[in-house]
Parts: sequence; structure tokens; C-alpha cells
Amino acid sequence: MSGRWLIVGLGNPGAKYDRTRHNAGFWFLDAIDRRQALNLKSNRKLHGEASKFLFDGCDCVFLKPDTFMNNSGQAIRAATDYYQVAPEQVVIAYDDLDLPPGTVRLKQGGGHGGHNGLRSTFQHLGSQNFWRVRIGIGHPGIREAVTPWVLSRAGAEDERAIEDGIARAVDVLPDLLSGRPELAMQHLHTRTQTPET
Repeated sequence: MSGRWLIVGLGNPGAKYDRTRHNAGFWFLDAIDRRQALNLKSNRKLHGEASKFLFDGCDCVFLKPDTFMNNSGQAIRAATDYYQVAPEQVVIAYDDLDLPPGTVRLKQGGGHGGHNGLRSTFQHLGSQNFWRVRIGIGHPGIREAVTPWVLSRAGAEDERAIEDGIARAVDVLPDLLSGRPELAMQHLHTRTQTPET
């Protein structure tokens, strides 16, 4: 296996899903793209849009699966096989119901927490040892409301908070990729408090 990284954003393809909470993983790649053009191109072999280049000096492949969320693992496995990327070098960004909007957490390993994109990834990758960028989207409060919640657009304030959290996650990505995950987590998980005036 090479030292190459695979950076994946999870979401559903198509304009109708574009701004839904469930597409927060796609927003993560969009935020990277605004800083350094990813030039993602449709790749049938990888079941999604992909590109490969040096990001902050690190050899990276970027991937937006077009398989729909529930089959994300198919695209991720295709990319890890083709580019020879170890699970420990995979970073997957996705929406997380258990975190409030604006909160983003970086972690390696763990369960799928009921997230169908992760469940599919476990199945196809055969490993849970990849890195996750957990993007908080909040919870509707009752289980029955979860599906319409994730498949609808957040209110303006929540959407702004989600985008701000994603921007902070993009800020720390170079630390993770260059082998300093503790520093990345420290910066991302410690929000500086603005002193009261």
C-alpha cells in the first residue's frame, strides 16, 4: 500500500438533494474545492466524481460517490482498490445527527451509529479503521422524523453553522494528512472563546 490518502464526501447525487443535510459530506469537498480546485470528473470505474493531485503536499484522491448514500461503500472500495489506499488512509466526511450544527469531530474507527453510508462502507471495505469527519446537523427530536429531517434543507442559521464547522474541518485537514492527527483534533475540537466585552 502507498502513502496516498482517499478523501471522500458522502451524499446523494442530483440537484434535488444538493442542499439537504444528508449532503454535508459533499459540502466538505465543495469547501476544499473553493480553496484549491479539485477538478472532480465523472469516473464510471470509481462510481462517482474523482480527482487525484497533491493537496498541501500530500498525495490525495478526492471522491464524491454517485451511488446514492446507501451504496457509498461500493465507490469507496473501488477507489481504495484502484489507488491502493489502506483503510487507515481513508477520510470520510458525513452528516451526524448526534452533533449539533456547527460542531465537527474528527475520529478514527468506531461504529456506524445507524448511518447508512458508513454501514455500506463497513460492508464493502471490511474495516472500521478509517478516519471520519463527523459533521453535526442536529437531531429532529423523534426517531420517526429523522428521514425527512436529513433529506430536507436546514434553516439559514443552522446551515451557516454547518458551513462554519466544515470550514474549520478543512483548516485542520493538512495536519491529519501530514501525520499529526492529535494536532488536527486539538484545533478542531477546541473552539476559541471570544472574550466578552
